[in-house]
Formats: sequence, C-alpha cells, structure tokens
Amino acid sequence: MHESLFQPLTMGALEAKNRIFMAPLTRGRSTQPGSVPNEMMETYYRQRASAGLIISEATGISVEGLGWPAAPGLWSDEQVEGWKPITDAVHAEGGLIVLQLWHMGRLVHPDFLGGNPPVSASATTAPGHAHTFEGRKDHQAARALSVDEIARVVEDYRHAAENAKKAGFDGVQLHAANGYLVDQFLRDSTNLRDDDYGGSPENRSRFLREVLTALVDVWGADRVGVRLSPNGETQGCDDSDPAATFGAAARVIEELGVAFLELREPGPDGTFGSTDVPKQSPLIRELYTGALVLNSDYTPEGAVADLEADRADAISWGRDFISNPDLPARFRTGAEIAPNVNVPHSWYGQGPAGYIDYPMLTKQEQAAAE
Repeated sequence: MHESLFQPLTMGALEAKNRIFMAPLTRGRSTQPGSVPNEMMETYYRQRASAGLIISEATGISVEGLGWPAAPGLWSDEQVEGWKPITDAVHAEGGLIVLQLWHMGRLVHPDFLGGNPPVSASATTAPGHAHTFEGRKDHQAARALSVDEIARVVEDYRHAAENAKKAGFDGVQLHAANGYLVDQFLRDSTNLRDDDYGGSPENRSRFLREVLTALVDVWGADRVGVRLSPNGETQGCDDSDPAATFGAAARVIEELGVAFLELREPGPDGTFGSTDVPKQSPLIRELYTGALVLNSDYTPEGAVADLEADRADAISWGRDFISNPDLPARFRTGAEIAPNVNVPHSWYGQGPAGYIDYPMLTKQEQAAAE
C-alpha cells in the first residue's frame, strides 16, 4: 500500500530508503547530570530505524542553550561517547540518522543557568511556562545577545556539529523552528534589533545564514538540513509578514545549497497547535530546490497526495512514531496505527514506560497483512 511512500530519495549525500521520516521528538530520557545519551535511548532509536531518515530529538549545543529536563546535549566528550552506540545501532539496522542542533534562547529558564537570564535576539519574555526539574515555572525576561556574543553562539553550533561527526551521525539539522533561538531572530515579534541582525527580513535571516554557513563548513551542504515553522504563532514567536520573512529564509537556504528543508505546518484543525495563517510551503517550494519535507497531522493518504502532486519530497511523522516504532511496516501492510496517548509522563517521563515498550508487528503479522 501507499507505494509513493516507499520510493527512495536522494537528498545531497543522504540516501533515504523511503519517504517516511521520523520527525524530531523531545523525550527527556538522557542521563543526569550531564545530559548524556544512554542505553535506553539506543533501544528507542534502534526500534525506529526503518524510517527513511531519523531526525534526532532536539539536542543542546551548549549549557546556555539547553533548558529542558533530561534532554540530551552534544557539547562534551562524554555526550559524544553516549551518542556513538545510538548511531551505530541505527546503522546496524540499515537506517540513517541526523542530529538536530538546538538552542532554546529565551525559553531556557534561569534555573538551568545558575540564575542568570536566558539570551535571545532581543530583551523579550516568552509567554507561559518553562519545564524545569522542579516543575513548571513562569518564563523570565531574556537579555539581547551582543554582536560579539552572536559570533560565539555561531561557534557553539560549529562545535556541536563537529561533535556530531565524531559521534557517527549522517548529518545535522538546524532547529530554526518552534520559537527557539533561530526563530526568535527570524520573526519580528521577537527580533526588535536595529543593527545588522534586525529590521528587514534579510537582516533577520543573517543569524540563520551565519549558523548554516558554519554547519556547511563542517559537514558540507549535502549533509545539512533545516527545520522551520513558517505559519502561525509558536511559543509566543510570531511574524507580521510570514511570506516575506520565510521567503527570505528560503533564499538563504537555497543559496547555501542545503540538502533538505523540513517545514512544520499546522492547519486550522491541527491536533498539536492550530492556526489560520496560510501554509508557506507553496512559496518555499518555488524558492528552494532541495528536498522538501512536510510535517504536521498527516495521514498516509494525505502524504501520498502531497508526494504525488510534487508538493513535497518526503513527509515526517512525530507522535505516530512514538507509539508505532515500525510505522513504515504498518503503512505498507495496512495494519492498525496505534494512537499516541497525549500524557506528559508518557512523552517526557524518565523511564521506559511509553518510550521503548510499544509493540511491533511480528514478521508473521506483516506477512499476513500483506
């Protein structure tokens, strides 16, 4: 079934065996202190290696940039060693895995920073609450990064990208979506700067350009990807003219020759965030000639329709991959797609429950369904 989903896809130097990608998913299972990947995470990723491409959970590039309890990082040698068995396990199962590089910007609570304020494009405060080891707490005011500090953050991205290569990943994806630091620079509700990093969409894309240039220097453009969320508000981050903003971002990504671009685009009936702001993927499709990956609330049928209409080259699934480790086999055979239970202790709990204990189809069940 759904043969369009099972065609191989070349994205730069990456050869995906199918077009069913695993979206990045924060799960909060790393070992603390130190944000170190562990054996439980190795099992989790191994189980899901039948995806055409695994985009790893968002992974902190620095202490400054990581503000989620038990999320992993990749700034230390210990973290590099923790990731190696995970990439080895995915490769042993015939899979591909890229690392998603993450700086949360103003969404990092001071509890993670020794009481110091978080950093952002400008001195703003995110709405709502931060997740901390002591429970939810109100977000606190961020301070604006200086120009010299921006250069230092770019180098933090470079260092994490170099560590990703040491850890055995197949490439990296820049997390530039969902209201985190790169998104805070891109959008005019959070970027109030009047220097070279603020004002016009082109200036607000400057930080994106500099970070991507560093990643391309490390990996080559053919192993680098980006994630954007170009329509609607997310975590208090919004834009008055998304076509102009994300058109400028798409031109940067195209100019640098980045291998793939993933867009999280909820609609008005989105089950995890919803918006009436039009999707920007048609515009971006005109501007960007690399592999375009679409994400948000897809059914297999909807995915096939967008692939066959050339609106996308691949589709990424998040929550369905949580509760269906063998999601491609279920799509192929028409087997039941187990619903994902929307409970935080399942998504973000510290143990194996709701993480590595979901059943997988046996070979006999796959054969019977076919």
